Amino acid sequence: MHPKDLSINKFDYSLPEEKIAIYPLEKRDESKLLIFKNEKITEDIYKNIAAHLPKKSFLVFNDTRVIKARILFQKITGSVIEIFCLEPHEKINDYAVILQKKNSVRWKCMIGGAGKWKQKYLEKKFTINNDEVTLKAELVEKLSDAYVAELSWNPGEYSFAEIIEHAGKMPLPPYIKREAGESDAERYQTIYSKYEGSVAAPTAGLHFTEKIFSSLKEKNIDTGFVTLHVGAGTFKPVKSERMEGHEMHAEWIDVSTDFIEQLIQNISNGIFCVGTTSVRTIESLYWMGVKTMLNSNKTIEELEIKQWEVYEEAYANNAFSAEEALQALLNFLSQKKTKRLFIQTQIIIAPGYQFKIAKGMITNFHQPKSTLLLLIAAMAGKRWKEIYDYALNHEFRFLSYGDGCLIMNDQNFGSVSV
Repeated sequence: MHPKDLSINKFDYSLPEEKIAIYPLEKRDESKLLIFKNEKITEDIYKNIAAHLPKKSFLVFNDTRVIKARILFQKITGSVIEIFCLEPHEKINDYAVILQKKNSVRWKCMIGGAGKWKQKYLEKKFTINNDEVTLKAELVEKLSDAYVAELSWNPGEYSFAEIIEHAGKMPLPPYIKREAGESDAERYQTIYSKYEGSVAAPTAGLHFTEKIFSSLKEKNIDTGFVTLHVGAGTFKPVKSERMEGHEMHAEWIDVSTDFIEQLIQNISNGIFCVGTTSVRTIESLYWMGVKTMLNSNKTIEELEIKQWEVYEEAYANNAFSAEEALQALLNFLSQKKTKRLFIQTQIIIAPGYQFKIAKGMITNFHQPKSTLLLLIAAMAGKRWKEIYDYALNHEFRFLSYGDGCLIMNDQNFGSVSV
């Protein structure tokens, strides 16, 4: 069956509200870990995760950093309008450059209370380094699924990164029904977060600590980092009965040629991903390599992966190995004289997808009827429901601040030794 024909209702389960983690545990690595390996379900805690991974395997992390994307403007009447900054509304070559802009920026936004926005400008005052800063928001355009707002500030010497850090709030997911507190500024970031741009955390990584990284090193498990800036679309519910009617969100990935070389060197050792974002990134890299093999005259922009194209016959029936595809991508980037690939991917990974690089993944428990759950089902096969039932019946905590699981793709990897 083509994934377009999947019924989202087959990927539903009952999630009681009390199973949703509203706060993280006091210690990151004390979260529970479900292990699905060699067709068996066991459990442990995160700080022992190295014991369940194959020796000399390679672990991929997403080092994106969450920005304080929620900006609240209070009107004179007392009512509040929220601007949720999604992504820059201009050509993006580098998130860092956009975030360092001064004076003003235009961003694609969601707006809470848009009907109350009658005046030309919304205004908010706050301080940075004892300077009083005035932030103004002007509604520029209404899009089909969002708005464009221009944000300007005075004094204009501060960067947008500084503005949003002081004016914004941490964008906790909508199912965490509380206001973000001071502790969330730390706990809703991974300890290795580096490059700002996400409006949601790559939550599988929230459990990792320096002690875990030390235990991985002791077992000769190497690590590598990609950047995928997580968009609010990750929470977008699937409303259509068939997946063909759902538009997958596109996200920006930023990957170095050094990382691609690491992937090639570790293919035979087994590559595991921390989070769905890391899976989507490395699987996209495979298909980008295939594109260069099928047509070496493409531009870098034409390597972008659209939602369904990897299932098209021209791609799906190729016999290129992961090493061949990744090496072709490296050669292509070398010809373009660049050591970095900054590009969007809209890939949807659902049952029927054959993984090309990832042999397993570490991830949290996801919402019913979500594209994230489809990816889990693609990795775990028909037993995804059994995994989730086990977690529900054994006091696992769900969603962003909850517990997680290690899923081995046994069909691809076979029995593994630890």
